[in-house]
Amino acid sequence: MFSFEHPYVLASIVVAFVCLFFCQEKKFSIYFPHSESLKAVAKSKQLLRNALKFLALSLVIIALASPITTEDIILDNSKGYEISLILDASGSMQQNNKFGLVKNIVVDFIKQRKTDKLALSIFADFAYTAIPLTYDKKSIIKILSHIDVGVAGRQKTALYEALFLSSKLFKDSKSKEKIAILLTDGRNNTDSVPLEVAIKRAQSNKIKVYTIAIGNERDFNAEVLREIAQKTGAEFFSTNSAQGIKDIYAQINQLEKSKININKYEKKTYYFHYPLGLALMLLFLYFWQRNTWILHK
Repeated sequence: MFSFEHPYVLASIVVAFVCLFFCQEKKFSIYFPHSESLKAVAKSKQLLRNALKFLALSLVIIALASPITTEDIILDNSKGYEISLILDASGSMQQNNKFGLVKNIVVDFIKQRKTDKLALSIFADFAYTAIPLTYDKKSIIKILSHIDVGVAGRQKTALYEALFLSSKLFKDSKSKEKIAILLTDGRNNTDSVPLEVAIKRAQSNKIKVYTIAIGNERDFNAEVLREIAQKTGAEFFSTNSAQGIKDIYAQINQLEKSKININKYEKKTYYFHYPLGLALMLLFLYFWQRNTWILHK
């Protein structure tokens, strides 16, 4: 991410601009009659010199503000949690703005998992991975903000396919703490992946799958969701309110609390030498232009 280490220094550019008009050097002046043409020449040269001075000074100020890019370098990613968020985006999630409420709650959950890797999967008529496991929380939140009901169809609920697909994200994982949080308001009604295959895939990758059912009890299959959770060593939750969903994510957050800080550092790359070098070139042009004008005046 590009930024300045000392951004307040940039305010000096305004001061430099003001000084260009009110802090001019005082010189002796000799006035001649009929000198309008000389004034025009002198004015154009003065304008050029002022422009060079202002640009050079601005670049020096930018260099002092220290432009940098920062990047998080992970030295050891084997001790943190890896969490796959699996969300139902089928047509029924549009009722009572359920999907919008879930998105806001999930964003809060993502922000709390500062040292963990997260992934996001969506399912409806089919399942797809919106973003694989990453530490880049901002990208996950940004992508989630653009996802809405209908992005994967509206008619079906490929729940087992979503679990199977999400489990594959952990194929090369070295983390000892792998969990998935599967939220739905419906029943699986596709035959793309059998339930047993999806559960075995999660078990083989040692993933704890927390299942959350929201809405009316008649709409989701609590027995299946409980089976998925129990066979993978996690828990099943159900609720019919926004506060209930929020409480469930808070409970999971506490159950799977990261107890360690991942070994990482922030790498900074400095770019002050670029504006500084350009400023020196402009200053050279300024003095060259000024001395040349003096020699030829």
